[in-house]
Amino acid sequence: MILFAALATTPVFGQDTATQQQLDKLTGQIQDLNATLGKQDQTLAELRQEISELREKVNTPPVNDNASRDDLKKLAKQVQDIDEKRVADSEMIKKQIEKLGKVVVEAAAVPTHISTKPGTPKPAADDSDTAAPATPQNGYEYVVQKGDSLSAIAKAYRAKGVKVTTTQIIKANPGLSAATLYSGKKIFIPDANAK
Repeated sequence: MILFAALATTPVFGQDTATQQQLDKLTGQIQDLNATLGKQDQTLAELRQEISELREKVNTPPVNDNASRDDLKKLAKQVQDIDEKRVADSEMIKKQIEKLGKVVVEAAAVPTHISTKPGTPKPAADDSDTAAPATPQNGYEYVVQKGDSLSAIAKAYRAKGVKVTTTQIIKANPGLSAATLYSGKKIFIPDANAK
């Protein structure tokens, strides 16, 4: 019994590990981007200090007027380049944070609607070229909700005592895959123990 419980939870831990690895990778990338922004902020502060010093030089009687103007032009160009880079980095960080948010939402998605009516007949498959399972099966009909994934659906049914895997769900629903899963779609959840 303990061995079976361990085997039933193995795909969940594998998915959690993969999700955690993605989250760790994205967190590292965000930290790198934040460090880059910190360096750019420091460079901007230094450039502002240089501009301030150059302005003081301009206000004092110049020894060489052309050199001060050239310095200011170079400095203004550097500030403009750094500011453009800062804007581009900010956009990149924003996109990374949005990706991270999507990963977190997908990882946390748990089905909220589960039909527990045993013996519900299996719905017809969307693809007429696919074959039905060779033997009739007992189980449950489930209507896919927004944010559901096959692994989350299988996990929710296992929590209710139905011993099912994502592979079994896919086999019971010919033509079904993560790509064909959408909100409102009816799928069949097989239950070998249902009578």
